[in-house]
Amino acid sequence: MTSAAELPGQTGINLTSPDNSTNANMPDPLMTATGVYVTVHGHFYQPPRENPYLDAIERQPGAAPFHDWNERIHHECYRPNAFARVLNDQGELVGIVNNYEFLSFNIGPTLISWLERHDVEVYQRILEADRKSCERLHGHGNAIAQVYNHIIMPLANERDKYTQIRWGKADFRSRFKRDPEGMWLAETAVDYPTLEALIKEGIRFIVLAPSQAQRCRLLPTKENPHPEWHEVGGGQIDPTRPYRCYLKPTLSTASSPLSTVCLSPRDGDREIENSTSQFPIPDHQSLPYIDIFFYDGPISRDMGFSDVLYNSGHLAGRIGSAVRGDHRPAQLISVATDGETFGHHKGGTEKTLAYAFTKEFPHRGWTVTNFAHYLNLNPPTWEVELKPVTAWSCAHGVDRWQDNCGCGGGGEWHQQWRRPLRNALNWLRDRLMEVYEEHGRQFFCDPWQARDEYIEVILDRSPHNIHRFLARHQTHKLTNAEQVDALRLLEMQRHALLMFTSCGWFFEEISRPEGTQILRYAARALELAGDVAGVQLEKEFLKRLAIAPSNVDIFRHGGEVYRQLVATSQITFKQVAAHHAIASLFNNHKGEIRNGTSPNNCTVKYSHPYQKRVYCYNVHELDYHLQRLGALTLAVGHLKLISEITWESEHLVFAVLHLGGWDFHCCIQPFEGRRTYSQIKEKLLASLQKASAANTILVMMQLFGDQAFSLENLFAEERHRLMRLLSQETLSRLDQLYTQTYRDNYGVIMAFHRDELPAPQELQVAAEIALSYRCMNTLRALEQDISEPQSSINHILELKAIASEAKHLRCRLNIPEGKQMLEQLILRSLWQLLHDANGTFDADIQRLEKLIDVAYQLNVGISLDRSQELYFSCLYNKILPQSQTTIANSEDIIKHRQLLKLGQKLAVDVSYWLDQMG
Repeated sequence: MTSAAELPGQTGINLTSPDNSTNANMPDPLMTATGVYVTVHGHFYQPPRENPYLDAIERQPGAAPFHDWNERIHHECYRPNAFARVLNDQGELVGIVNNYEFLSFNIGPTLISWLERHDVEVYQRILEADRKSCERLHGHGNAIAQVYNHIIMPLANERDKYTQIRWGKADFRSRFKRDPEGMWLAETAVDYPTLEALIKEGIRFIVLAPSQAQRCRLLPTKENPHPEWHEVGGGQIDPTRPYRCYLKPTLSTASSPLSTVCLSPRDGDREIENSTSQFPIPDHQSLPYIDIFFYDGPISRDMGFSDVLYNSGHLAGRIGSAVRGDHRPAQLISVATDGETFGHHKGGTEKTLAYAFTKEFPHRGWTVTNFAHYLNLNPPTWEVELKPVTAWSCAHGVDRWQDNCGCGGGGEWHQQWRRPLRNALNWLRDRLMEVYEEHGRQFFCDPWQARDEYIEVILDRSPHNIHRFLARHQTHKLTNAEQVDALRLLEMQRHALLMFTSCGWFFEEISRPEGTQILRYAARALELAGDVAGVQLEKEFLKRLAIAPSNVDIFRHGGEVYRQLVATSQITFKQVAAHHAIASLFNNHKGEIRNGTSPNNCTVKYSHPYQKRVYCYNVHELDYHLQRLGALTLAVGHLKLISEITWESEHLVFAVLHLGGWDFHCCIQPFEGRRTYSQIKEKLLASLQKASAANTILVMMQLFGDQAFSLENLFAEERHRLMRLLSQETLSRLDQLYTQTYRDNYGVIMAFHRDELPAPQELQVAAEIALSYRCMNTLRALEQDISEPQSSINHILELKAIASEAKHLRCRLNIPEGKQMLEQLILRSLWQLLHDANGTFDADIQRLEKLIDVAYQLNVGISLDRSQELYFSCLYNKILPQSQTTIANSEDIIKHRQLLKLGQKLAVDVSYWLDQMG
């Protein structure tokens, strides 16, 4: 048989030019700059969407059927690029490529932290891709860093510039275990002070748009000390080579290479040239510099706005058109676009990349590389000067993030709100800096160093790590209260940075989700400043926001946006306690059932500490008492809430009365001692014995006051869960009613369909609901019995009957939960078949094949991507290597053939090996 190394369809493919791999006399393009190099850069980024109080993203209806936009884009882009498919003409899988192994990429810290929490498999594939690219490209990985939360660097003050770079570097280092060589600037926005900060922080290169260059020339040499400058301000710079950009010295200290100007570079040159009689000009060798790559603008634009990405041949042809025929030893064709283009904006184009990287580019003799590797092979021989302040997405410098420049406009809508919003946030930032500096000195030896290193806590909020951080920076051993204030101050500064996230200004209206989100960060920073320092800045902040006119009549201005959309979403400890109290009625608690399945008259008591988590709050339930009497349920408890973020804590007492259905009455107050708490509990339980909801609510108001919480006050996720739970009984009755209607009228519905007439809508709806209900019940039974051979086969046969019935009646099964269950059942069964040596192979594989068949027959849009990935991995790591050994008997041959035929069922191309077996 063929050896595993020779088998077609492998995922690891040598990307070196075919000529280089076969001709020993040719230079290796991975070691010596020779030939055409291609770099495709993806800027992967999502703005932070977390609720500042919960440290979690709440459900976003616009992303349906997914929970939020991160989850949706992950499904369409981030995961598909980690497992990009190469398909044959029959649509069968012939290879899985980790595109991140060949893409140059940056992933925003706020996005990659989400990936780490929500799909650790993809997260690890990204880290592995960087390691493999380091190995392939002699220590130069594909990943580059990003300024932390995507702020427009030229508009940031000096401290924020450095913190953004330092946080971005630290986040990168913690994940990729190396220092970044390059850094992506938000919107590629740059000015000379930003370059200075990057240089001082050890960043070797950045990537810019060609329109950001002003002029360029060959680097001065002894032979040619004054090469001619070429004007390229209209985007005419040659992007096939790297450039070196020097910081210009100031007039007062022209001999010092560390002093730089922040004026236009050309103005600086003129001033320096006019003053040569007074000040010596330092040699280029002594000036600080950073190297710059300019991506190919026209090709990058085509990738984003044309159909060039839908075919790898078209993509390669478009890139090939940029190759210069001027006989230079090496040249780089680099393109850059939003990483989300590959799969989210342009569905399925991750497949185009996979084929281009592994087949199309190598076939043309091109070397796939990244910026750092190419820079190492081919250092700049040209110098560039930049325009003073620029960004790729604004023709007016950086006015898109501070002025009514028209960029990102929405037809008749203006952006007059941009300048007042920028001014208001700048004012708030400066006031918060004063608060931080004044109060931070009480806790930190160097408050600003503590802020720069606070990223260590953001990355790891474990108590041990926080204690270690505080011990390193504290001026003295901090008390518990001082630790809380120290963390509040640092969180205040974190939110003061987050409120400058660029997307808040990017679009046409201040009340969009992006603008609202940055105002939520501002609100949290304001609140923390008040908690620590007692300063009340909100009133003045609202005055400044009121100058920012909205395009939406119901808001009028930014102040109203804040009042209506931001202030209403602020969260207190009492709200967290109310959330826990109401939800506790429906949760399992130390083995006791609280969700109505207990007897009508029952008591649940618990007086030992019980801990759970509500978002970023730890809930220590110190006492809990639940009493049911008929339709009424009353719970009384004492809990301690602790914020994982700031370590703030409160002891609270709660009482919640469920009157049945959707009616809840919940009260919260501070814990005032065990005796007072015991009295409250006794009075409430006594009031319940009268079986009067009105009397119990009256007692609750006497004990707790008028403020009450209801189901509406729960955080959205839990509220939706309880709404579904409370509706379940009604829905079950309706399902049974529709099922009976369907059974009683089955012959009538069939008659309409036999005569090719549309069935009455009421009867057709009854059929669809009844069949969906029956299908879900069967799937739940299958999930429980999947390890029981005969029971599971019976359930699969029932599903087959349901699928046949739905097809004849032209019913579409509406079972999104069932779709996920089917996918998981197939994956679970496949894993057991491939890894469980104690299984009954013949029965297991037959059952799995039947399950796959019925999943397609149910026509619910089944996706077998993860099962394909599992099978494909085992094909090369287990199934085929085993076939290389001597097959002992005909039973082994049959088993091997069955496994390969299973690959066919999963749409994996295994024809080569089946043909080999004859």
